[in-house]
Amino acid sequence: MHKIIEGMVQLAQEKGVKFRFDAEVEVIKVRQQIAQGVLLKSGEEVPADIVVAGADYQHVDQVLLPPDSRNYSPSYWDSRVMAPSSLLFYLGVNKRLKGLRHHNLFFDEPLGPHADAIYTNPRWPEKPLFYASVPSITDPTVAPEGSENLFLLVPLAPDLEDTEEMREKYYHMIMDRLEKLTGQEIRSHVVYKRSYAHADFKADYHAFKGNAYGLANTLTQTAILKPGLKNKKIKNMYYTGQLTVPGPGVPPSLISGHVVAREVMKENKL
Repeated sequence: MHKIIEGMVQLAQEKGVKFRFDAEVEVIKVRQQIAQGVLLKSGEEVPADIVVAGADYQHVDQVLLPPDSRNYSPSYWDSRVMAPSSLLFYLGVNKRLKGLRHHNLFFDEPLGPHADAIYTNPRWPEKPLFYASVPSITDPTVAPEGSENLFLLVPLAPDLEDTEEMREKYYHMIMDRLEKLTGQEIRSHVVYKRSYAHADFKADYHAFKGNAYGLANTLTQTAILKPGLKNKKIKNMYYTGQLTVPGPGVPPSLISGHVVAREVMKENKL
């Protein structure tokens, strides 16, 4: 996946794009309903003729913009039905694993209770289903020779209390089942381990309620009923990413950027 990002960055740089890394935005500067640019947390101001926000839409709308320039109210965001969050484990295993493919879905427990824990009665699921990916089976360059790159994912309801103790509990819960189902010892061979969940989605991406996949795909949150691509009050500001049209996922988010680019060019006669 990262090779796709590297390719896009290279193409953008060839087209003259300049990237500023580690430059988090503190405020979007607005004057007379025109976006003037952004103020970085470092204190530096970056002027702009047009602003396209690709960060979490709710964060941009409710935190980065002044109140009179926001598209939506706090009650609007609180009423949104969010897609799941996730508990992730990134593991380095110092041996080759058997009985697994690049993509593996484990439905060894009933789906109903887990779905109820995500959508109906939000809680940590009692018997979670999970996904396991072993990309080193397909691409040996992502792990040392004789080792595996193992990625585990448990879908969870957004906005749950996220603690290290809870992460560890679920790590051993799913590893017990993974080892039993594949008939091999794995935990004793883990030489690298990193977990990632709600708190990380919030800290790294300002993800609303720690969601991982944007808005749930309900009828009242689809197509034109999603948050709009254009700011209703600021003439030169647009939004892209998984919380707007067409929705979550890598291809839809890329399409979102393409749609916004066409709108920017059309409305600004570029």
